[in-house]
Amino acid sequence: MIAVTGANGQLGRLALKHLQNLTTEPLRALVRSPEKAQDLASAHVSVVKGDYDDPESLRAALAGVDRLLLISGSEVGKRVAQHAAVIEAAKAAGVRFITYTSLLNVPHSSLVLAAEHVETEQRLADSGIAHAVLRNGWYLENFAGTVAAALAHGAVVGASGNGRFSAAGRSDYAEAAARVIAGDDLSTRALDLGGQPAFTLADLAAELSRQSGRDIPFNNLPEDTYAGILVEAGLPDGFAKALADADRGAAAGELETASTALEDLTGHPARTLGDFVAETLATSQVADNAA
Repeated sequence: MIAVTGANGQLGRLALKHLQNLTTEPLRALVRSPEKAQDLASAHVSVVKGDYDDPESLRAALAGVDRLLLISGSEVGKRVAQHAAVIEAAKAAGVRFITYTSLLNVPHSSLVLAAEHVETEQRLADSGIAHAVLRNGWYLENFAGTVAAALAHGAVVGASGNGRFSAAGRSDYAEAAARVIAGDDLSTRALDLGGQPAFTLADLAAELSRQSGRDIPFNNLPEDTYAGILVEAGLPDGFAKALADADRGAAAGELETASTALEDLTGHPARTLGDFVAETLATSQVADNAA
């Protein structure tokens, strides 16, 4: 049996979808509130309570599980304890292989968001359970707000300078995770995953200009200034600072990789910047027409 944590989240749902196409093994979806995720249930997928903050629920949810896809939690600041609870429950249940979704260039990354991944990777190493760490690059979907703001205000803003992002679509990372957890290689390893070619925010602005027919430049800002703009746009202070810090890291090359492991795993090119911009503009047009 293969289990997926955080299965009601955006990445978890996509991973389950890919898994159903890859294996006939029974799948178990661990979610915080099963009553809110019954649409995931099928003859192939059972939905159970598996709450990162409820170790007892994790122990029950992982009983009989052979392989576990541990999708990193979304609550920054709580993730080490949450992930440790999952790993401990997996060890008690006899899980023999874990795939974990980490962050690109861990353990060498200086990003604020990297620290909890570094600690989780160490917990996995200490567990004695065979595991594959998938160090995911930035999601293209992370730039949706950037594009929306650029269309509204006439410029792409950020603090990444000439830094490049090896970004790919969420579904690409989900498919890679599904292929690893369902695959034959159960060896302990770490893979850097990212889309190719990498691009700068200036490249994003140029592609947005080309497809929209507007002149949309990239305005590079100091990290603190950019964080302030994100707060003014309605983001929580901590999240805004983390995003601005990620841009700082990108400027230092920490969100770029030459690795082709993502494409090697999925067997196809990842979603491109051009595709992302086209789909985002189409969605924006639909929303404008609906309004």
